[in-house]
Amino acid sequence: MVSEVNLKLKEKQQGRVLENRGRLLVKCPDKPGIVSVLSTFLHNHSSNIIESSQYSSDPENGTFFIRIEFHCENLLEKRAQLEADFAEIAANHSMDYHFAYSNERIRSAIYVSKEPHCLMELLWEWQNGDLDTDIVVVISNHEEARPLVESLGIPFHYIPANKEIRKQVEAEQIRLMEEYNVDLLILARYMQILTPDFVRHFENRIINIHHSFLPAFIGAGPYERAFERGVKLIGATSHYVTNDLDEGPIIEQDVERVDHRNDVIDLKKIGRQIERRVLAKAVKWHLENRIIVEGNKTIVFH
Repeated sequence: MVSEVNLKLKEKQQGRVLENRGRLLVKCPDKPGIVSVLSTFLHNHSSNIIESSQYSSDPENGTFFIRIEFHCENLLEKRAQLEADFAEIAANHSMDYHFAYSNERIRSAIYVSKEPHCLMELLWEWQNGDLDTDIVVVISNHEEARPLVESLGIPFHYIPANKEIRKQVEAEQIRLMEEYNVDLLILARYMQILTPDFVRHFENRIINIHHSFLPAFIGAGPYERAFERGVKLIGATSHYVTNDLDEGPIIEQDVERVDHRNDVIDLKKIGRQIERRVLAKAVKWHLENRIIVEGNKTIVFH
């Protein structure tokens, strides 16, 4: 009984902490005093900086990037005024900026085809509380994942897809994303090409995962061809989706060494392990507002 009371008290305290925690991401021309301007602004609004990471592309006429996490009592009541006051500072310093609040949970949709390993990793992280999002729907062009998804109480929608009916399929997918009020789309080995119209609806809000043999071994059977070539490194890349196929801003990559003892089955197994952890990291960093997209690159504050 005591432990239950303590747990409820702890959850209530954590809820108050989240309500009072915000994040500020800024991109602007670099010049002396930017950090001072930002810290002074937060200080003047009774906010305590608890984490800060910054980067300059060039100390002379470069671009400055910063992520600040801060605590402010009664933030929910103050946020409108906070943002209104910051708008003037942003205009004076040519800042692109974004405020995010820890109590606002991002609503995610997962797209999957036949291979379930990335989907299962995301669901495991979500069940553990390590993936701070609401997974509101799973979309698939195959039925294999339905029992797993529905056992967790998550809606599952089977939408057959091929290039002949791609427009109709994407129209239905966009409708579902609007119905479920989705903020983030995660392609967990969803083996379909997305059209420019679909991507345009969700700019910098679609995260994909694929093997890291690219640009080598493009197309079908990459592991078979990598085995024949005798590769010594295999890996995975997670990136935002753009209209340039598999060439969007990279969020995370990882590799593992292999050798002549590893056959095609081994390579695929190792590849799946890498894909799982790389995608999970990329999604977490997006959810924690640790990424600023700059052209076709990303600034990631770990």
